Amino acid sequence: MNTATTQGIQVSVDTRFEPSHSNPEAKMFIFSYRIRIENKGENTVQLLRRHWVIYDTNGEVREVEGPGVVGETPTLKPGESYEYASACDLNSTMGSMEGEYMMENKDDGQFFQVVVPNFRMEVPWILN
Repeated sequence: MNTATTQGIQVSVDTRFEPSHSNPEAKMFIFSYRIRIENKGENTVQLLRRHWVIYDTNGEVREVEGPGVVGETPTLKPGESYEYASACDLNSTMGSMEGEYMMENKDDGQFFQVVVPNFRMEVPWILN
């Protein structure tokens, strides 16, 4: 599990290859990921936007940006956490993702970026 903390917001990511949804012959590899966001700070925050950079080992780089995560813009009081699951497709057996969330400090109205740590996605048999 990869973890990063920015201004009291801890983001942890766990990934898994999904063989039942993948089609290696068609160069389609699906990976799921679960993200846990924990407010270890002293202020209430709201996640407003996400920005992802997805790297495929075939050289392809994609960016994804939009409101919230999985259709939600969660608000976290100090000590609260939020978890969600999503997925990513790659055209090769390995890649990685990284990004950031734009958050709003609900106590003072300030916006700030929270780092999502780089996490690898790799087909288990590729390293054997």
